[in-house]
Amino acid sequence: MQFLYDLFSYVIIVVVGLLPIANPFSTAPVFLSLTSKLDPVSRKKVLKLACFYMFFVLFIFLLAGALILSFFGISVESLRIAGGLILTVLGFRMLFPSPAADNEHVDVRTFEQARGLAFTPLAMPMLSGPGSIAVIISMAAQISENPSIPMRLAGYGVVALGILITVKICWLVLRSSTKITKFLGPTGIDAMTRIMGFIIICIGVEFTVSGIKGFIQ
Repeated sequence: MQFLYDLFSYVIIVVVGLLPIANPFSTAPVFLSLTSKLDPVSRKKVLKLACFYMFFVLFIFLLAGALILSFFGISVESLRIAGGLILTVLGFRMLFPSPAADNEHVDVRTFEQARGLAFTPLAMPMLSGPGSIAVIISMAAQISENPSIPMRLAGYGVVALGILITVKICWLVLRSSTKITKFLGPTGIDAMTRIMGFIIICIGVEFTVSGIKGFIQ
């Protein structure tokens, strides 16, 4: 029972760390705009492809995160500080957004034309951008420090499950993007984005402080 409770807690930590950064609520209007001329079936295909790319990108960085750090000689503390600074900057941009320019009109009418949009900009950098990647690499680095191979495998499995759940939540939000954007409206989406930004700032500060403590110790 305690094992299941710990497993559930770790998965929730991963989801809470990733979901505010992915912020599917702010991606919903962009998704609707880019796929406005697609039929419902093609729009669903684009969404599934974008979510697949999101999982693939984050999963690759989960597996290769420790190797990347080792290859470049980057310490876990340095990664925590750098990731914390990235998250803090992203959070401030969401909390205090600059006046946005009008989105460039993208005329896509078929799934084949919209296939490329599933990766850029939907999967990257919107759903799995630098902030999400920094969080995953940091988690991968912490897992690699465990000397027990079974515990490492369990750690990778827990993070992968957290990524999968986050992707599923993003899929559900974007699938209901039409209803959500109508319900929240521009003001609601802006408020949701600012709340997510504040949460990301808190996470970024925590990352930075823990990295500095590691250097001091």
